[in-house]
Amino acid sequence: MTILWRPTGPVELELVRELRWRAWPPRLPEQPIFYPVLNEDYAVRIARDWNVRHDGAGFVTRFEVVTEFLERYPVRQAGGETILELWVPAEELAEFNRHIIGEIEVVREFR
Repeated sequence: MTILWRPTGPVELELVRELRWRAWPPRLPEQPIFYPVLNEDYAVRIARDWNVRHDGAGFVTRFEVVTEFLERYPVRQAGGETILELWVPAEELAEFNRHIIGEIEVVREFR
């Protein structure tokens, strides 16, 4: 299994809660990819510096996914050396969700 992180705002977090902490909600039409990140520090920076400014709150979530399944998604460097993401096409999110192990958990909160 691989641990992934996801910075999220309050609206998306409520949708995750409605899905019983077991899946990510479908993407909106203007969101062609779902991007979990590979380290907590990067997730914290987005949640704290972007989500709080745009949504009033930011949350860092942590979840585990079957490693072999993730091999289909190349690691993308979105900036500096530690700014690493996976890009999951929106149409593959349901399949991605089926490979989540356990629950999605909130590990940090910023307001």
